[in-house]
Amino acid sequence: MNTSALIRPAWTPATIALMVIGFMVFWPLGFAMLAYIIWGDRLDGFKRDVNRATDGIFACCRRGSDKAARWGHGSARTGNVAFDDWREKELERLAEERRKLDEMLTEFDDYARELRRAKDQDEFDRFMANRNKSTAPTTTGSTDKPAPKRGKGTNLLDD
Repeated sequence: MNTSALIRPAWTPATIALMVIGFMVFWPLGFAMLAYIIWGDRLDGFKRDVNRATDGIFACCRRGSDKAARWGHGSARTGNVAFDDWREKELERLAEERRKLDEMLTEFDDYARELRRAKDQDEFDRFMANRNKSTAPTTTGSTDKPAPKRGKGTNLLDD
């Protein structure tokens, strides 16, 4: 920053006077001047970040317009017919590859979803088998005697 400027983000007589006048005229102006004095030196970095973000947003728009021009919504011809033909064939080939990759991704997602479902089903079946084993009545040698009943309240599921 220019350190010889009259109004700079520092505690100079001019900035203090502007802050006091700002508080007297309209208090948000005084706070704005105070914020400029305290954090004004960070404005260069802030402006750089905002410009970079804005450039990124508009670069995305530029890419979109370039893509539209490539697909027949404008003229993106270079003037070299051989190069333009080769480029169009390569773009078509890449579009086909992209379509194949998207189909493979969809197939893999379906496979992974089915695999998770099968794993969940296996875990659930194992849980139910273990649960049924622990709650099944056990016999002690004789098949004539029924298994002893548990007392009421010992198993929440039996109540």
